[in-house]
Amino acid sequence: MFQLKTIAAKKFLLLIFFLLSLLMISNTLFELYQNKKDLYHLMETQSHTLLESIMAASENSLKAIEILDDISEKRILNNVNILKKLYEKGQVSNVILNELCRENKIDKLIVFTPEGLPSFYGTDNQVFTIDYLSDVSNRLFPLYIDRADTLDFGVVKVNSDNSIKYQYAVSTVENGAIFIEVDAARYFDFKRKTGFGPLLRNVAAENSQIIYIAYQDSFNILAATGNITELESIGESAFLSSSIRDSSFMSRKVIFHSSDVFETVHPFTLYGQTHGLLRMGLSTAPMKEINARIYRRLIIIGIALLALGFMIFIYLFTQKQFSSLQKDYKVIESYSSKIIDNVSDAIVVYNPEGEIRVFNRAASLLFDKKIVEREKVNIQDILPDNSCPELMQEDALNSQVSCLISGLRKTLLISKSSFLDNNSAPLYILVAKDLTEQIRLQEKLEREERLTAMGELAAGVAHEIRNPLNTISTIVQQLSKDFEPVEHKEDYYEFTEIVYSEVNRINSTVKDFLRFARPEPVKPDRFEIASLFEQLHKQYKSVLDENNIQLTVNYQWQGEVNWDVNQMKQVFINLIQNSIDALGNTGTINIEITKAGNNELKILVADNGPGMSEKTRKNLFNLYYTTKPKGTGIGLSIVQRIVYEHGGFVSVESEEGKGSVFSIILPLEV
Repeated sequence: MFQLKTIAAKKFLLLIFFLLSLLMISNTLFELYQNKKDLYHLMETQSHTLLESIMAASENSLKAIEILDDISEKRILNNVNILKKLYEKGQVSNVILNELCRENKIDKLIVFTPEGLPSFYGTDNQVFTIDYLSDVSNRLFPLYIDRADTLDFGVVKVNSDNSIKYQYAVSTVENGAIFIEVDAARYFDFKRKTGFGPLLRNVAAENSQIIYIAYQDSFNILAATGNITELESIGESAFLSSSIRDSSFMSRKVIFHSSDVFETVHPFTLYGQTHGLLRMGLSTAPMKEINARIYRRLIIIGIALLALGFMIFIYLFTQKQFSSLQKDYKVIESYSSKIIDNVSDAIVVYNPEGEIRVFNRAASLLFDKKIVEREKVNIQDILPDNSCPELMQEDALNSQVSCLISGLRKTLLISKSSFLDNNSAPLYILVAKDLTEQIRLQEKLEREERLTAMGELAAGVAHEIRNPLNTISTIVQQLSKDFEPVEHKEDYYEFTEIVYSEVNRINSTVKDFLRFARPEPVKPDRFEIASLFEQLHKQYKSVLDENNIQLTVNYQWQGEVNWDVNQMKQVFINLIQNSIDALGNTGTINIEITKAGNNELKILVADNGPGMSEKTRKNLFNLYYTTKPKGTGIGLSIVQRIVYEHGGFVSVESEEGKGSVFSIILPLEV
């Protein structure tokens, strides 16, 4: 039955592969055909529009030139007629002629007598020469003999300065002549720039896809772009003849300079008459580019289909092994899950967003949090307020860090690495080993060794110091009783009192040192933890009220403990007194008592005082280290010694401006 299902699945995959291949290839071929058709139609439409625009612009240009010719001729005739009337009235002078030349931009105005001599002349900064006047006078001869009343010389080239001028002359009533000359260069420059040929060249220059534009009639090429030397004549081409005969827009593909060109033609009409054809050749590069792109797509599809076929082959080949590999994987996964859950080191696996994927039993104990399957928990949930930023560093490898976890200072050996899961998504694996107890035991052993050596030293030093001190004290007391000075009695008794007081102070310091170096043995006794703090509260009530300090005790656990009540009382007296000294005249002291484990008790003594610097916090429990002006630096050392003697551990957390928290972990039974 399983084999029949496998064979059916293989046939189904092959059928899907065949249909998919057929669909992709047919879709690409259809797209190739449709793109060619759409592009051909688009090029035909745009070229038709462009040719229509060129014809409209050409017609407007030709009409504008005709209007300009008419305006120019009328302007010259008007100026000549005005001058002729003035001459007939006898109102002509050189001054008037010069003024007419300046106002109307006329180069020369000359009035000749019937004998051909110049009688009046005006100019717009032009130079008259004898040769020039003689030449003009000779050309006006038909007017002198009454053979003509006007002479239109048109555009002529003046040899003296190689300039292009427009000349015109009329006869006077006495068979004299009036000659006018204007500059024609600007007029011809305008016609050259606005003519039909420049229009075609400008249009072609603005569009790189236009290969050529030409205007031809049945005989010649009348205007064209610069790359045109010859074109097929209209009479030789049935295609061109058909377009001009039917007055229709047509298109075709031709070879121009060994390249494929898409050519469109349109009859050119002016004033309702057809004068020739407008021909425009467009580049076929866009069409070739589209074809090349589709061919490349066909190649890519072929490669993709080949790869897909290969993958299907690999899939069919490996499918047989997949079931057994899956079973092996489940077995390995089960073993690895049990191994991870039962190792002593804390293991946490999380993604870059901090979402936890794996959280073993040791991690639950270390971070005091259990994570149930399908529960989304972030790494920040087990490390709130950035309490241990070292754990989040990417380069953490076999690093020993100190972290505040659930209010307790713990020393961890951490290692961090990354890997990719089945979906190639990055994951981070954090391994943490709790070294707190190990380091505590090591510190305790080292401290006991130092204290033992210190006790042996203290016994000898105290013996050598206390005997002389007793002798000095006895002598000073005896001197104050047996001797009385004759002079300066008050100074004498004051000095003996100072010596006696200083001897007692030194003796008290020696006693404190001996008490630290050789503490009294622990004498445990069972008592209620609440009774101890009630006594302390009563003892400090007056001091607290006087300094406006509030002391609160929060009992998360109440029960009996088996401690040396006097020594533990001394511990909390020192801690409460330190908080009072730090607070000054106002503040709060909070004592919290909670269960730290099955057989341990955690006591926190916190104040909202000024806090401590990092240097002070690290040296706080060192012997004779103090920040108080009158302190001895031995109180907290005695606190630490008593806690150690009870099998416990004391630590402090403090920042400047954020108060201090002393944390004491003690077993319930000593």
